[in-house]
Amino acid sequence: MYVDWEYYKIFYYVAKYQNFTKAARVLGNNQPNITHSMNRLESQLNCVLFIRSNRGVTLTPEGEMLYSRIASAAVQIQDAEEELSASATLEHGAISISATETALNIYLSEKLRAFHTEYPGIRLRISNHSTPQAVQAVKNGEVDFAVISTPTELDPGLKMVDLMPFYEVLVGGRTFTALASQNLTLKELVNYPLISLSDESMTRSFYRQFFLDHDAVLRPDTEAATTDQMLTLVKSELGLAFVPEPMAKAALERGELVQLHLQEIIPQRSICLVYDHHRPLNTAARKFQQLLTERTTPPRTQK
Repeated sequence: MYVDWEYYKIFYYVAKYQNFTKAARVLGNNQPNITHSMNRLESQLNCVLFIRSNRGVTLTPEGEMLYSRIASAAVQIQDAEEELSASATLEHGAISISATETALNIYLSEKLRAFHTEYPGIRLRISNHSTPQAVQAVKNGEVDFAVISTPTELDPGLKMVDLMPFYEVLVGGRTFTALASQNLTLKELVNYPLISLSDESMTRSFYRQFFLDHDAVLRPDTEAATTDQMLTLVKSELGLAFVPEPMAKAALERGELVQLHLQEIIPQRSICLVYDHHRPLNTAARKFQQLLTERTTPPRTQK
């Protein structure tokens, strides 16, 4: 037997307020329509649900049984409608993002601040991953999208949008000030202690290839887990390191670090957005993705 859900919805409000007129007011309807709908419901269910009186209505045993089942469903549907409405207007919602340390520091954090200021009701969950881990998180559906630093190997079906180019600089502590006036080669760097990210990182792979392209070999003396750690180690005079210029800028201006110059040009890298275009995003995630990709280059798809 099929019964229009609208009848059950009206029944819920009539039973809740024990009055046709009050239920009609809440539903934005009129009392005759409400009465007619309840008569139809009783006819379809072949039972009496209400005992009517001048003071309102009370539920029959059958009505009590039906109300006990309908009430929880009606409340859940009402909550869902309110959540969907709030989500559509960005009053509430959630975004899950995987971000590399570099992407978060030099690009994403400022975008997040602006978005959170405008939409404070949106919950943000940021996961700190390496580039390969971030791409895998997108592929597995663990996050809405990832903001990473290149280079990367993009999985089939994923799309990547370049968001911002950045350059890296070679820096050292104050004890290397004399070297700042020289033009070093990559081969000459083997004479100085180098600090690098771990061997599994894409940044390490990037510089390993950069050295090989110029007939040099990258042999770091110290490995760090993050770029922030590298900067701390450089300030502690443990060696030289390649770091994103935006992350080193403040320390360079304060004189805590010195920039060294290479004859070889360090290739440009990029901050990129990676997402699965086959997976639909909620309203909040779509809005933030739109904010990130405004005035950017078209997406690239791995074939």
